[in-house]
Amino acid sequence: MDATPSSPGRAVSAPALVAWLLVLAGLVALPRFLDSPYALHMMVLLFLSIIMGEAWNVLGGYTGQYSVGHAAYFGAGAYTTMMLMQFKQVPPWYGVFAGIAVALLLALVIGSITFRLRGPYFVLASIAMAEILRLIVLNWKDATNGAEGILATEVPPLKVGSYLVTDFSTKVPFYYGGLALAVAVILVNWAVQGSKLGYYFQAIREDQDAAHSLGIHLSLYKNVALAISAVFTAWAGAYYAVYVGFIDPAAALGIDVSVQIVLICIIGGIGTILGPMVGSLVLVPLSEALRSNLIAEGLFRIGLVSESSPTGQFLRENLAHAHALIYGVLVVVVILFMPDGVLGFVRHALARRRAA
Repeated sequence: MDATPSSPGRAVSAPALVAWLLVLAGLVALPRFLDSPYALHMMVLLFLSIIMGEAWNVLGGYTGQYSVGHAAYFGAGAYTTMMLMQFKQVPPWYGVFAGIAVALLLALVIGSITFRLRGPYFVLASIAMAEILRLIVLNWKDATNGAEGILATEVPPLKVGSYLVTDFSTKVPFYYGGLALAVAVILVNWAVQGSKLGYYFQAIREDQDAAHSLGIHLSLYKNVALAISAVFTAWAGAYYAVYVGFIDPAAALGIDVSVQIVLICIIGGIGTILGPMVGSLVLVPLSEALRSNLIAEGLFRIGLVSESSPTGQFLRENLAHAHALIYGVLVVVVILFMPDGVLGFVRHALARRRAA
């Protein structure tokens, strides 16, 4: 699993495998050395971002279908799990499978409609489908509480028989749950990349007409890619909802969710396993820095901007809410100077250095 664009059949070298196992072992042991709930919170957000990015990568990276409507599957997992937990007292580790089933049904319906289109028309159709679902949830107040959202009063403890596994009183269970799901979706990406299915996906990505002429069923394999992607996106939505304890239509089904999922891969590198990880390492700290106004505080500390000046006051009041603007600027910079993402930029820089 290296940083190059996806190439089926590529095996993992022994040093790379050892490196992956060491990283995994370090992550498993990390909570023993972290006393800060905030640090664990940041790791949970990082795992969530990796899960969403790797899930989208199956459809957008390998198959070339740039969906900007993945909030539909994220919201399906989140809302189904929370509704069952809050209104029917179904524990979330059972409700998540109902959320996955709902997302799969949605994927079949949405795929049958949108995969008839290509290019920008497909992108617009995927956005429209997610927006339709958001409006349904917003106006179906009897089932979803509408704009008020759903607030979880408590997460029931996880038990196996009479044995208490965890009561979710700390962030540690969420940390390990996120880590396990992130590892699972990474392994799925690796399995897809090295299989015949990966060849079919990439053939569709490179030239749909040529793939069809070779006997590849375009609609079937696009829907397979969407199904895999929808399953893990819905799982991420359920994980997010239970962790945060609150969802509403904007947080679970807004266009911001879909855009952020796509940005993870665009910034890191589309069609690679490491790309969504790198994109997450960029976006999660940036998002938190904007939310906490750390960027403005840093400008004040280094003396670049005076805190008492009109510019300083403007930054303090508005920079925390300018995430969409910052993301837009970041995408423009990546497209202009790093069209293959951060991962591709580093790879090309290393190649030029070796050649020199």
